[in-house]
Amino acid sequence: MQFTRTLPKELVHRSAVAEVFLTDAERHGDDEMLLAARFPRRHAFYDDTLGPRTHLDPFLLLEACRQGIFVVAHRHLGVRLGHKFLLRAVEFEVPDPAALTRGGGPTEAVITTRIDKRFRTGAAIRGLRLRFTLAIGGREALLARIDYSWMPPGDWASLRAGQRGALGLPAVPVALRGPHVDPALVGRRSPANTVISPPRTADDGSHTAHLVAETSHPTLYDHWVDHVPGMLELEAFRQLALRAAVSAGTVRTSSPLPVALAARFRSFAEMDLPLECRAAPALPGADIECTLSRPGALAAEGRIRLADADGGPARALAAPTAHRAA
Repeated sequence: MQFTRTLPKELVHRSAVAEVFLTDAERHGDDEMLLAARFPRRHAFYDDTLGPRTHLDPFLLLEACRQGIFVVAHRHLGVRLGHKFLLRAVEFEVPDPAALTRGGGPTEAVITTRIDKRFRTGAAIRGLRLRFTLAIGGREALLARIDYSWMPPGDWASLRAGQRGALGLPAVPVALRGPHVDPALVGRRSPANTVISPPRTADDGSHTAHLVAETSHPTLYDHWVDHVPGMLELEAFRQLALRAAVSAGTVRTSSPLPVALAARFRSFAEMDLPLECRAAPALPGADIECTLSRPGALAAEGRIRLADADGGPARALAAPTAHRAA
């Protein structure tokens, strides 16, 4: 597999070439594809941490897997470019944090991608469950699963118009403005890379904050979408959970690694409605449960485990318990 040039940015639904991490794709039978990825030596978002930057960010590796969902759909199943895609569920674990240790330059990885399940509407395939094994230098660095679906652009336009109309929202959203948390409180250096408001701590040790969607962010909003992207929702979980863990003293460093995550997306997170993120109290050795809610509905829920880089292998997370949105 080649690592010298990226796949076409349109194929992975990115606008900037610098945000494309996949470099090759090979089909192996009906249910398997190999993907090649190349990660930069430094990335303005994923490497903006207070820590020593000795390890790759697992969210960076997850983003490469997320880009792979489009490659499988378009090249493997013939889904036309222009279709709209929805994340349904995301899980990952880091089997060995030492496998994330950086070398002296860009990092090359091979991602074994398998179709676990095909979701159908009638006879038509409308979504997939994919499993990913991302290896760096022959060592497993990330195991992931993504459930997702797609629809033609006309169906998407009708769906979104109906949803936003029912909420009394205009056709084109304008993101709500709000204060950003001090970046040092969530392990960041740049205020531009914070995605939550200053957190509030309850008597029981839980933390709440509002998600702040900056549509000009070059990574999280690489291109315009009419809702809060799933990776931004997961980043809000990470930042609020990190604050909860540091406050409770369950991690030693200011920039621990997210070594496991399991999340489900329940409804669209509308950027022009208040979005409250909540992290349950952080307890030693326990996963931190997080939710993201808009008025009247649960947008996403998940559990995340944070650990210091030398904390040893992660154990797998079970999928988050289902909740019914109002």
